[in-house]
Amino acid sequence: MIRNPVGWFEIYVQDMARAKKFYETVLGVELTNLDSPSDELEMQAFPMNMEAGGASGALARMEGCPSGGMGTLVYFSCEDCAVEATRVDGAGGKLCKPKMAIGQYGFIALVSDTEGNMVGLHSMQ
Repeated sequence: MIRNPVGWFEIYVQDMARAKKFYETVLGVELTNLDSPSDELEMQAFPMNMEAGGASGALARMEGCPSGGMGTLVYFSCEDCAVEATRVDGAGGKLCKPKMAIGQYGFIALVSDTEGNMVGLHSMQ
């Protein structure tokens, strides 16, 4: 089976309740508890459909794994990334780069979540 390069992602956070509320508010989705094999790891999963393309992932909180930085940039698919971008400030995040064209590949916006993680929003319109 041919798959997309990214199969899963984790966004590390320090305050799970705060981060969960941010992503649910901005993306208009409901995150669900993901059972962990260890008490040291807490996870909240983004909605996933195993038959759909693309990758899903989770917010993760674990001692010794700080949030923040730019080591990895995850892009969330949107109908129009400007819509989700308007929700960022009200959800406690920061709009770093408003919607901008990236040529034939559509549009992106860059935001910082409540934990200091930079994430992207992507749309074709």
